[in-house]
Amino acid sequence: MPPTPSVSSTTARRLAISAQFLAGPPAPPTVDGIREVLRALRCLQLDPISAVAQSHLLVLWSRLGQYRREDLDHLLWEARWLFEYWAHAASIVLTDDYPLHAATMRRYPAGTSNYGRKVATWLKANGTLQTHVVQRLTEAGPLPAGGFDDVAETPWESSGWTTGRNVERMLDHLWLQGRIMVSGRRGRARLWDLAPRCLPGDAASAPLPDAEVVPLAAEHALRALGIARPADIRQHFTRDRYPGLDSALTRLLAEGRILRVQLEDAPSSEGWYLTADRLPLLERLESGEWEPRTTLLSPFDNLICDRARTERLWDFGFRNEMYVPRAKRRYGYYVMPLLHGDRLVGRVAPRLDRRSRTLHLEGLFVEPDTPTDDALRAGLADTVAALAEFVDARATVRTGPCPPDWADLFPEG
Repeated sequence: MPPTPSVSSTTARRLAISAQFLAGPPAPPTVDGIREVLRALRCLQLDPISAVAQSHLLVLWSRLGQYRREDLDHLLWEARWLFEYWAHAASIVLTDDYPLHAATMRRYPAGTSNYGRKVATWLKANGTLQTHVVQRLTEAGPLPAGGFDDVAETPWESSGWTTGRNVERMLDHLWLQGRIMVSGRRGRARLWDLAPRCLPGDAASAPLPDAEVVPLAAEHALRALGIARPADIRQHFTRDRYPGLDSALTRLLAEGRILRVQLEDAPSSEGWYLTADRLPLLERLESGEWEPRTTLLSPFDNLICDRARTERLWDFGFRNEMYVPRAKRRYGYYVMPLLHGDRLVGRVAPRLDRRSRTLHLEGLFVEPDTPTDDALRAGLADTVAALAEFVDARATVRTGPCPPDWADLFPEG
């Protein structure tokens, strides 16, 4: 058995950052560049918050720079290289991974949880609404939620905003079952259609055996993470859908697809892994090959979507304060972490005023013990300017608190 590589925390961070295209020269801002990044990430979380831009757009911007949003739309709605489904949240995922996600579709709703039983019971009670949705799509083609009648026999009940939204809940459940898919967008509204019309002809032709689902998903998650523990894998990509993960990792080890590594400051019992194809990258990093970049990250960025891992590797406590009362927020409504090299060194709270096309910096914050040297100042100034360009802002003004060493970089408005 080969010796277990020992990896420092610095190298572990650099491996994760490099694996996600956040170090070295950016990928080209082209259709091929988007493909290259998404083959590594496997998913882009969708979120309606757009204080600056929607999260999936910002995740690509952090890695590609000034790419054309139309190129992403092309991959989604014309080439059908991507589609919308549930990964660790509602996401854009690869059509290559359709057989993997189809395993979730086959099982939904799983009857082992209270929620799963509730959904199964509600779907059974509302066969008329199911039939109506399928018939409307068969006859009319892509439709928004408003294109269906509410013929539910039993209303959907919840403690939240979905109570009584029977059509929307039926569409979501049929989507998770893989019977219907998002075929396009009209603004932000989803257009629904029958799944076979939304997929390339061969996407569903080769079902993935159940025994292959967890090993493949775990391998994708681990490759995107760079280096990870089983607990990290469980929280990434197909979050909480890794039954039998320990057995899957044992199999991947035996097949030589992953390797054990030891994080230098971690207990030997913790168990860290690396995909075998990442070994050359690890060796390059350990030889000193490292090209740091400075960029801002979406609050839902793939690098930091697991808050516990973010704190474990980067010593960076991060939470969204969107639903925290204004008086209790530490940083702001919408906060983008600042990645500088291999550290998360600060936070910027931006907001785009679309009417005046002004990017407001409602707060800039630096982490304790972070030296605000010329490299960091220049990197911060450049990435804020690049963000303003990406969202088509004509001006950038600072309207909130700022470290003294950064105040001269941004005009106060």
